[in-house]
Amino acid sequence: MKLINDPVYGLIHIRTPLLFDLIEHPLFQRLRRIRQTGFTHLVYPGSQHTRFHHALGAMHLMGMAIDELRNKQTEISAEEEEAALIAVLLHDIGHSPYSHALEGLIIRTDHESIGKIIFQYLAKSLGPQLTLAYQIFTGAYHRPFLHQLISGQLDLDRLDYLSRDSFYTGVAEGVVGHDRILRMLRVVDNQLVVEEKGLYSIEKFLVARRIMYWQVYLHKTSLAAELMAKHLIVSLAEENDSDRSPYLAAELNFFLKNKTDLTQIEAHQQEILETFKDLDDTSVDYSIKRLRSYPKPHIAYLATSIFQRKIHKVKWYEQPAETSVVNQIKSECISKYGWSEDTASKLIWTGHEAKDDYVSHDEEINILMKSGEIKPFSSLLQAPLKIASNTKYFICHPAIT
Repeated sequence: MKLINDPVYGLIHIRTPLLFDLIEHPLFQRLRRIRQTGFTHLVYPGSQHTRFHHALGAMHLMGMAIDELRNKQTEISAEEEEAALIAVLLHDIGHSPYSHALEGLIIRTDHESIGKIIFQYLAKSLGPQLTLAYQIFTGAYHRPFLHQLISGQLDLDRLDYLSRDSFYTGVAEGVVGHDRILRMLRVVDNQLVVEEKGLYSIEKFLVARRIMYWQVYLHKTSLAAELMAKHLIVSLAEENDSDRSPYLAAELNFFLKNKTDLTQIEAHQQEILETFKDLDDTSVDYSIKRLRSYPKPHIAYLATSIFQRKIHKVKWYEQPAETSVVNQIKSECISKYGWSEDTASKLIWTGHEAKDDYVSHDEEINILMKSGEIKPFSSLLQAPLKIASNTKYFICHPAIT
């Protein structure tokens, strides 16, 4: 068996040969080249960790959770254990470059849909155990608690990324007590529950998640850089292939040229996944460097600004920004940069961001009370957490001062 030294948890144990084979596969090794937190490293320089780190961490937590549940008399077979470890290990294998930042733009579908195809593709060569893992991953397996450990409001994915992102950004407010939460888990009627004495640990987890979203993931500079990269990719997708291709990494241009979507991936798995394994952050970084000399001014400006970290400014508002405010900023940009009105319009964006602390209409976190009664967490929720959505509106624009 293999051990991996992880800065967050210490030694991570790879429990079976099949898990090691999956980690060694080129489609999984690709995750080494996908940043976990998108463009957050432009704000927090230490935030250079990858989806590879995160996947291994989530696998480690799954092992801890299974050990704890077994200690509490929940029967989990060796086959179920390995399949659950595979399912959480591969849960992010379909991510596009820069993770969520460019999702749906380079490939016109979400990472979970791509991941499901990769699951099925790997099962052809690595065996039927991946079929069981796929059932757990999709929630089709008859013991739902295994899926709840992977995808839910208190899952191992979230426990790892909060712990890991907090560690690498240095934002201590995001630290969560993952070990205590795992020790509070129980299974009742094949459903995952949390013992009542873990209630405050869950509240701390939700507070940490809210802080990390607004202080890290939706930090103004991170958001602006992400919006710049999104609009750069959208603009490139609208360009003629003959104009665009000399400036782009071949694998990035392949997906933009073919307007690749889920149907195409399903129909041409071998060809597309061969190219997909080369599509990573490096593909985008290389292309941004070359696009600095692109003839279209808005594309060249975005590429140069991202490359030199001359990031747009973001202003938050409680209500959608008024048209007069947007027009004033546009006028100042035209005056400062000598752009046409069309170019300025392509470089000023409005929108909003919303994040729920806890979504009561989704599958709830269930609390096992000392009396034996099971209650939804929302019925026990107290301030400062909110069930209502927190929404902020913004204008994102080039610097004008």
